[in-house]
Amino acid sequence: MRPMNFFRYNSEAARYARFRPYFHPMVVERVRKRLELDEPLEHALDVGCGTGQSAVALKPIARSITGVDSSRSMLEEALSDECVRYVEAPAEDLPFRDESYELVTVSLALHWFERAKFLFEAARVLKNNGWLVIYDNWFSGVMRENPKFLGWVKEVYLHRYPAPPRDSRPIDAEEAGKYGFRLLEDERYENEVAFTVEELAAYLSTQTNVVGAVEAGSEALESVLDWLMDQLRPMFPRASATFVFRGRIWYLQKSGSS
Repeated sequence: MRPMNFFRYNSEAARYARFRPYFHPMVVERVRKRLELDEPLEHALDVGCGTGQSAVALKPIARSITGVDSSRSMLEEALSDECVRYVEAPAEDLPFRDESYELVTVSLALHWFERAKFLFEAARVLKNNGWLVIYDNWFSGVMRENPKFLGWVKEVYLHRYPAPPRDSRPIDAEEAGKYGFRLLEDERYENEVAFTVEELAAYLSTQTNVVGAVEAGSEALESVLDWLMDQLRPMFPRASATFVFRGRIWYLQKSGSS
């Protein structure tokens, strides 16, 4: 069964655009080095682009970028840039010609896709020897200044707002091969983000476990934010704190024609 679309709501799209950390340029620089891109590629496609952060971040490695997302609300909040055009469409039915792109990227979205259909589509729109780069970045729950914060995340926050089901399986070589890809690397990384109490509460309000509760009507956003602020204030030793995010990057290359 396809997961609920948490990103169709106008209120969530606006919060997502405003409060999500912009980590994407850091990942794109890793991609540039790994693929040894001395010059930008001509055409790149960013699937599940949301509010456009991941699409705009591709500018150092692509001259022309297409961002595609199934949520009109997200696209209405998307960053405007002359190098990027946005298209509303599902990841499983991409409205582009065969072999149109040298690079396809997915940021924070594969776990919401119907994987088999998307991987088939990604292989179809990629040129031979083109790259599919899939990357994640998640909130680990680690606060550098307060080790007890992780316990609160696991025992209190996720108990009140449990994570919704999603397909979080990592890509492996066998799965990649079914769709004509070679898995070249599975890279892991960490990055840190500094949040004030208010910024962390706002960020947590963009997570799908909270979005599901708010949009289902079980809680008002204002009450969620009030609860978060009351919970978080005692755990901050000063005005801001440093939080660890963890990520993975999968580099898949479409096999060339024989």
